[in-house]
Amino acid sequence: MTDQFSVNGQTAIVTGSSSGIGKSIVERFADDGANVVVTSREMDNVAPVADEINDSERPGRALAIECDVTDREAVQDMVAATVDEFGGLDILINNAGASFQAPPAEISENGWKTIVDINLHGTFHCSQIAREHMRDDGGGRIVNIASVAGVRGSKSMSHYGAAKAGVINFTSSAAADWADDDIWVNCIAPGLVATEGVRSQMGVEDDAGGIDRTTPDRTIGKPEEVADLAQFLASPASSYLVGETVTIKGLPRLE
Repeated sequence: MTDQFSVNGQTAIVTGSSSGIGKSIVERFADDGANVVVTSREMDNVAPVADEINDSERPGRALAIECDVTDREAVQDMVAATVDEFGGLDILINNAGASFQAPPAEISENGWKTIVDINLHGTFHCSQIAREHMRDDGGGRIVNIASVAGVRGSKSMSHYGAAKAGVINFTSSAAADWADDDIWVNCIAPGLVATEGVRSQMGVEDDAGGIDRTTPDRTIGKPEEVADLAQFLASPASSYLVGETVTIKGLPRLE
């Protein structure tokens, strides 16, 4: 039996889903019969993703919504529009994020605040507002996307790592507070994943299409592999995982 891994019939908001990991998650969920909200800061970026899902043979439907997760009112409008369209909200994937590389001595105050605002405050806004609807409608599942940089730190990524460390702690804390509302809160901490953001910011050359999932001997993953884990955490199969952060990464290079 594999029904416990299904999100069929559920409604999911996936922030930052115009590309990369978020796009893979909405496509995976729609493949399995979930209705999905495709959202990012630019409608021109999310509308094509939603249109492609709706024009395909996937059983799930998609709704495109423009939303800046740092704008609390915009988040409230997004959740309300989701409930109006699909009748409820079962799953929230907090994937929206941003980063840039800089040594800590060279990060401006505005640069620091911007990264923390998007990665940490955005997760807080979306989670708190989604929880209000989930609590009144039988519960739900929240999956936050952090990073290995939030677990152990990373050179030239102190601002991003600090924000993601906050996401990890928020996950365990919110899970304890919201368990009585039948809301599961968990977190994924990916290592290197072949997305356009990673290629442009970190100079990684690997293309997702050229990565072989059949070998364990690699240090970079595919967005679809993170989507696999997101579906597990959003499904009943993860019922005994609460407040946890699951690291998904390849082998370290040992010299």
